Amino acid sequence: MPPRTLQHIVLLTLIFALTQAAAATQSTPKSDSAFDSIAAEYQQWRDYSFPESAITRGRPTAADQITVPGMRGALNRHNQIEDFLQRVIAIDRQTLSGANQLDYDLLRRDLQNDFDSFQFKRFMMAVGQRGGPQQDLPQFAENVPFRVAADWENYVKRMTRLGGAVRDTQAMMAEGLDIGLVPPAPVLEGVIAQFDAVLRSNLDEIESPLAQMPDSLSPEQQTALRAQAREAKLDALLALGEMRTWLAEAYIPRAPASVSARDQYLGSEYYAFELKRFTTTTLTAAQIHQIGREEVARIRAEMLVVIAKTDWSTRDPAHAALGPDERLAAFIAYLRSDPRFYHTSAEALLSGYRDICKRIDAKLPEYFGVLPRLPYGVREIPRFMAPSQTTAYYQHGSMKAGLPGWFYANTYALDQRPTYEMIPLSLHEAMPGHHLQIALAIEAEGIREFRRDVDSTAFVEGWALYAERLGTPMGLYDDPYDDFGRLLYEMWRACRLVVDTGIHAFGMSRAEAIAFMEGNTALSKLNIEREIDRYIGWPGQACAYKIGELEIRSIRTSCERRLASKFDLRAFHDHLLAAGPLPLSVLRERMESWCEALLAQEGVRPALGANGG
Repeated sequence: MPPRTLQHIVLLTLIFALTQAAAATQSTPKSDSAFDSIAAEYQQWRDYSFPESAITRGRPTAADQITVPGMRGALNRHNQIEDFLQRVIAIDRQTLSGANQLDYDLLRRDLQNDFDSFQFKRFMMAVGQRGGPQQDLPQFAENVPFRVAADWENYVKRMTRLGGAVRDTQAMMAEGLDIGLVPPAPVLEGVIAQFDAVLRSNLDEIESPLAQMPDSLSPEQQTALRAQAREAKLDALLALGEMRTWLAEAYIPRAPASVSARDQYLGSEYYAFELKRFTTTTLTAAQIHQIGREEVARIRAEMLVVIAKTDWSTRDPAHAALGPDERLAAFIAYLRSDPRFYHTSAEALLSGYRDICKRIDAKLPEYFGVLPRLPYGVREIPRFMAPSQTTAYYQHGSMKAGLPGWFYANTYALDQRPTYEMIPLSLHEAMPGHHLQIALAIEAEGIREFRRDVDSTAFVEGWALYAERLGTPMGLYDDPYDDFGRLLYEMWRACRLVVDTGIHAFGMSRAEAIAFMEGNTALSKLNIEREIDRYIGWPGQACAYKIGELEIRSIRTSCERRLASKFDLRAFHDHLLAAGPLPLSVLRERMESWCEALLAQEGVRPALGANGG
């Protein structure tokens, strides 16, 4: 054996150290087992802590319970989240398998966001235009499956908890009131009218599931259940009435006049946190504001091109002779006032949406190789809440629970619901927007339950805005008025970047925000006011749409450039959606890896100038 030189010994030592380091970073069954246990326990805790969501998802683990309301519930959940977070942090990420490393990152991020958000105490402001017991209770029976006798029995047990939940919520809000935690005045506008409408309705909706029960429940059992339900409903009505009086006399008069988050509890810190959470980026308010300004200018120029194609422009030479700003303002005034763009009945509006949705459905196989099994329907937003609600929203369902998805459209004030916005809205809320993305996530195989609704608004809303754009190659915007509607909706989301940051970081007033939206969109005055009030009450959330859409479009452009003739749009969409919602940085990494795998598999060289960015 030859003698070992010093260099040889050093080399062997280095090799041994590298080998040991590599071994230390390899996944270990013990670490994976520990993480698997935490993830399973976390999911079980979520299902017990939020039983309404679990029931809707077809996992009724606490079917006779409701989410524990008030401060007690909030504190208990916060403490449990802290425990889960510390246990996750204690695991060395590098010792996990590749699949578990991604789940580790996503779970740790969600837990950290939930833990950090507690300090801002926004949960103590539990009533506003867009939420609260006055909306939750009338819709209590929605998205609840009724198939076996226990479903009715558990439903009545949950009903008996409603009055107490309202009182606990009011007590929590009173604690918030004592320390100045009250939403800005515009967020509470119309809330008393919502309470009054619910009280007038007598909450009859929540008794409707008891009208017909299965024969497996004896007549005596059915009578007893109806009696319990009636008593529970009356108690809930009493609690709602008490809250309504307290809101009118003690709470709403204390609402601050300022609409900016920076003037609220931990305001500037809170707004920065929400921008980071909702956009899943590190973009500052100033950067987002500038992106918004640039997008507004770009879309405004495209609008003028589309206006030139309309009969409004061609039938009167004077219209084309107007300067750009005057032409856009005159065209928007025309859109807002001409009856040709408005339905005259709620039934006609809903039928119009259903027709559009079926036209879209027939186009989908050209753009997606994988479609969800879950069907969806179109229905109107409940009338008691419609005056203070936005234009539409989506509510997911579940094949496991036997519940469809629902695209809710607002039929209040029909002269504020133009036809030219119906195509992009359908693409956004139903297919291939929210329904397709969320249903696919729920149905995806091989991913943990918490992955199906990871906190990534930028992905979910960014995808839905991206879906609106797919209407162009689908041929849905051949009418220039419909194409203007598409641009209107894109402009709407660009304006959000300007007014959300403007209100919460740069001192923009509510009136100034409304004026900015009026000057740059064709949205009705009512829609604009409801939208601005939404941004006031939900700081940062509205910025996720455009930021997410821009990133998804950028990722697609990068993949098209790198794969060149090998790019398959259907395969791109399928892979983009297959892992559930993801933070934007994780999404980009996933799609870049997809490109790399295809290039390696096919032996394709990257196109000239491709950089993956």
